[in-house]
Amino acid sequence: MLKQFDVETARRTILKRVPPDETPVSQGTLDRIAQLFGEALTPEQAVARILKEVRMNGDAALRKWTKSLDHVDLEPAPVSNGSLQAALDSISPEQRAALEKAAARIESFHRCQPINSWSTDKLGGTLGQMIRPIQRVGLYIPGGTAPLPSTVLMSAIPARVAGVKEIAVVSPPSIHPMILAACVIAGIDEIYPLGGAQAIAALAYGTQTIRPVDKIFGPGNLFVTLAKRQVYGVVGIDGLAGPTETMVIADDSANPAWVAADLLAQAEHDVLASAILLSPSQTLINKVQAEIKQQLESHERAEIIIASLENQGGAVLTKDIDEAVQLANEYAPEHLALSVKDPSIWTEKVNNAGGVFLGEHSYEVLGDYVAGPSHVMPTGGSARFASPLNVLDFVKIISVIGLDEKTAQEIGPLAANIAQAEGLDAHRQAALIRGGTS
Repeated sequence: MLKQFDVETARRTILKRVPPDETPVSQGTLDRIAQLFGEALTPEQAVARILKEVRMNGDAALRKWTKSLDHVDLEPAPVSNGSLQAALDSISPEQRAALEKAAARIESFHRCQPINSWSTDKLGGTLGQMIRPIQRVGLYIPGGTAPLPSTVLMSAIPARVAGVKEIAVVSPPSIHPMILAACVIAGIDEIYPLGGAQAIAALAYGTQTIRPVDKIFGPGNLFVTLAKRQVYGVVGIDGLAGPTETMVIADDSANPAWVAADLLAQAEHDVLASAILLSPSQTLINKVQAEIKQQLESHERAEIIIASLENQGGAVLTKDIDEAVQLANEYAPEHLALSVKDPSIWTEKVNNAGGVFLGEHSYEVLGDYVAGPSHVMPTGGSARFASPLNVLDFVKIISVIGLDEKTAQEIGPLAANIAQAEGLDAHRQAALIRGGTS
């Protein structure tokens, strides 16, 4: 079930990154699009149609597309306070306590992140940066077979720490009570039962009911991701989320049952999720493969796990741990678990990963829920240039330039010289006029 690969074969198969634009679309999806629109369209074209319709027709378009896609006839409206309280009351005391304690750890972690304004007088006058929170953000929280209240906490709490004034959540109808309860605990201002590309359009353009936001966050399916990409520029976005992925580097010191459990936990997210083991130990790989077969018998989402492991996962036999870390840097995984002896000695060699989990007591599932850092991490190899969701994603930096007269006169000719080289004479004159030179 967990197929084994040599390094070169793995590079050509499970470790090969496919650009988002080259991700195949099933014929079933294309047929569904044709049925909805009355003609053959690509997913990008279908999303563009929905975005335009919401931009032009507002709430009426939201109602139309919610009925067509989610089979629910709803007037766009926020979830009532009564429904939110009922959802909070409906979950068990243990569930509520877990959410509240997770929220406290997430807040404590993000309050450690420095986001201070600063200034200096060492360059003549005052130069510096002002940090200002984004005023209004939108969070897309997926529904589907596995509702994710943890994503509410992991997204909303860093926003609150950053000082964001208004947070609007959209999530496909009917919203799971655990998601609504998490929204209450996180202090969400508005929650709308709305999903898909139409939800992204509502956040970006606004409607009669939903005011537009300044930046959109959150993962979603293909159509949500395409919608975020198409509205970028009208609003900011956090990134383009792909299927989740975990890479475990393990040696002979690792517990094979624990490694297997971590791989299974990742694979159960989605049939497109990637769970990959790198190890120089054939013995360990054999034991992990056996553990996966045994543990899988007790999992409710076994069908999803099997599809994930067979199509996206695998075990790679490496020469040593150093080669495993090299492969990890090439792959740039969302989650990188170091289930090795003395994991801290390898962290200096890790360049590309959304999060690094040091040792078998820092397993990835804890990062999903309660460790502290946001579990919203870069996927699809974007860890080469992107970071996990953090407080800085919810603020803007404004440069402050307050030069004194002496410095302005000293550096004005430099500006004039560069402006002349660029062929911008008005710039040159503006730089020279205050010094009385033309």
